[in-house]
Order: sequence, then structure tokens, then C-alpha cells
Amino acid sequence: MKFIDEALITVSAGSGGRGCVSFRREKYIPRGGPDGGDGGDGGDVIVRTTVRRRTLYSFRFKRIFNAPDGGHGQGRQKTGRKGEDLVIDVPPGTEITNAETGELVCDCVSDGQAHIIAKGGMGGRGNRRFATSTNRAPRYAQPGTPGESFTLKLELKLLADVGIIGFPNAGKSTLLSHISSARPKIADYPFTTLSPVLGVIQRGRGEPFVAADIPGLIEGAHTGAGLGVRFLRHVERTGVLLHVIDGSSIDPEAPLEPYHTINRELAGFSPLLAQKPQIIAINKMDLPEAVRLAARFEEAAGSIQIHKISAATGAGISGLLDALENRINKEKDHDG
Repeated sequence: MKFIDEALITVSAGSGGRGCVSFRREKYIPRGGPDGGDGGDGGDVIVRTTVRRRTLYSFRFKRIFNAPDGGHGQGRQKTGRKGEDLVIDVPPGTEITNAETGELVCDCVSDGQAHIIAKGGMGGRGNRRFATSTNRAPRYAQPGTPGESFTLKLELKLLADVGIIGFPNAGKSTLLSHISSARPKIADYPFTTLSPVLGVIQRGRGEPFVAADIPGLIEGAHTGAGLGVRFLRHVERTGVLLHVIDGSSIDPEAPLEPYHTINRELAGFSPLLAQKPQIIAINKMDLPEAVRLAARFEEAAGSIQIHKISAATGAGISGLLDALENRINKEKDHDG
């Protein structure tokens, strides 16, 4: 199934029902007073966060959502029924903004969270509400007010413990397929991964953690080059970044350039991204050329801790996972 991470929808809450103009008509009561009931309120549009949804895929097929109107008031002081609320389910990590103003409407993070995103209109008052000592037989009632209507933009930001970042073809997909049950598409050309892939990593009896293979970034990504802005959005909510570098493509004259380029893109998109904790892994250490070039990288990096791995053979991955797990636990303890 294709991963859909953006959607544009129109929501309209129900309008309130109109009040009723009615007079009491009973035998032996020739001058019965007004008894018109109020209209019912329109239904609200509510967005609810649920872990049963993982993508925004369903919004490809349904983009317009209307809550029912309230019922009209009736004689004998009968109030119209309230319109039913319309509930729209979205996956955790969905950010909803007003498409016209850009204003944040709600941030859907926790399972079961619910927000009213369009309020139903109020029912109109019936004529009995307007009876006074000087006007005992009012022949008018209020119409209901319209419900709120908005065009909303939904953006899904992946909620993962680890975001795997790096240039295209650095071996991120191969690494994720080795350490989890995820099976991303793997091939020897850039942009094999066109949408983020999640993998659950279970180690022994410890708490599993989730890693996201973020599609490869390129220089200029934060300004929209390639598919950069769409990709960078998914990195925002990951706790720890795993920065994978292709050891075989390191420039011996400027070994740290790939590392600095990616970090410039993160900072260009959001200063907070550049401050996220990073673990660096130099991949493809099964290649002799990568071994030689990784030494140049280590020399230039100084005190920065580096993990040398081969996603193809599994060499060094156990130690890398230990470091990831420890850092994730440290971040969660800090947040808690």
C-alpha cells in the first residue's frame, strides 16, 4: 500500500434546526399560548486519534465530510433532535492546520485523543421563547445558525524512536531490513525509497523500539530540492537520529563533507532538528575501499564516536543497536 502522508479535506459541521411557530390548540382552551419548540443543534465534526490507523491513505477516496443538521422544532414545545457528531479517525502523529490561514488546529499524538474541529450551529428558538406580557402571541421564531466549515490540511509525521538518515544509496534500507522485519525496496540507485518505512526492532526481552528509514536527503533538501521537504518532515518527531554514511564514497580530501552536508539540511529545515542526538554509522565496511576511507573519516572526526558496520554482512550491527537502545532509553528517561 502506498504511504500517503498528506491530505486536504473539507469539513462542515451541521447547521442548527429552525425554531417552530406554533400555538396551543385544544378544546375548551380558545386562546392557547405559543408552544413552538426550539431547533436542535447541528452535529460537530470531531477528529479522533487511533492507533488502528497508520496512514492517511483513506483520505484519497473521501475528502468531504459533513455532519448532520439539527432537527427543526415542533409544536407542543418539542425541541428538534440534535445532529449526530461526525467522527474522523486519524493516525497518531497527524498535524491538522487550516489550509487557508496556516493556523494549527490540533496536533494528534496520543491514542484516544479527540478534538472538535468544526462546531455545529445552534438551533433557533421557537416562538414560545419570545412571548412577553405585551406580546403574548409572537408569530416568529429564529432560524438555526450555520455550522462551521473549513478546508483542512492533514500532515502525518512519523512517530519513531530512531530516524535513519543519510544520502541516497547509503545503505539505510539494507540496514533496516537486517535489524527488523521491515522489507523496504532495495536497489543500487538513488531514491529507491520514496516514502518512509517503519521497522520494529525487538532485542531479547527488552522494550522494542521503532526505526524509520527516511528517504535519502540531498543537498538543498530543506529548500525543496528532490523530495527533501517531504522527507525532512518525518525526521521532526524521531527521538534519535542514526546517520548512515556510505564508507565507499567518502572523499579522502574532505572526509566529513557528507556528514556536514546532511546536518546543514537538518538545520536549514528546523534548528531543533540539528540539535537532536545523532549516532554515526559508517556502512559498507565489507569493502576494502570503505575500510581505508573510514579511517580518514575517523581521523578528521576527532572525538565523535563512530560505529563501523556492514549492513550487508551484519558486522558491527550488534554494537550499533546497543548504542541506539541506550540512547533511546536515556532520552525517554530525560523526557519522563
